[in-house]
Amino acid sequence: MSWTDERVERLKTLWSEGLSASQIAAELGAVTRNAVIGKVHRLGLSGRSKPQVQPARPTVAAPPRVKSASRPVAQAQPASRPTAPVRPITIGATALKADSQAEEALAMAPVTEIEPPVFEKVTILSLTESTCKWPVGDPGKPDFFFCGRKSEVGIPYCAFHARIAYQPSAERRRERDRKAAG
Repeated sequence: MSWTDERVERLKTLWSEGLSASQIAAELGAVTRNAVIGKVHRLGLSGRSKPQVQPARPTVAAPPRVKSASRPVAQAQPASRPTAPVRPITIGATALKADSQAEEALAMAPVTEIEPPVFEKVTILSLTESTCKWPVGDPGKPDFFFCGRKSEVGIPYCAFHARIAYQPSAERRRERDRKAAG
């Protein structure tokens, strides 16, 4: 599709009438909403009348949301701030196996009970395949670094950060089933 003079004039007219980019694209045909936005931008069109009010669509009431009792996945935070609990994970083909009581106890254990790592504090230039690539701090600040501890083969994070970053799909499925049942 090319922008002929007639199509450009029609675009300008529709734009000045206040039609949305989607409406203009539908009116012109064979052009996308993004193409309309790009052309409007290149033409420098800005002045518009008030946008047309689209007819209200019938709304379907959404089912009420039920607050779940699930715990959020913990994020890396400085040791001075409290952290959220972490779920047990599966790394590669080896699964953490435990009976249901031990699994519940492990799932309920907050991160603060797990010994936080002592960072190696490496720069991006020092990272290798076997170093933890967990970012620590603000990348815009000079004190930014990566964890740098030894990581498992094929995993970009050390064991501590892998517990924070990964949640196995089987665990998510169990949580979803528990929510649906109760």
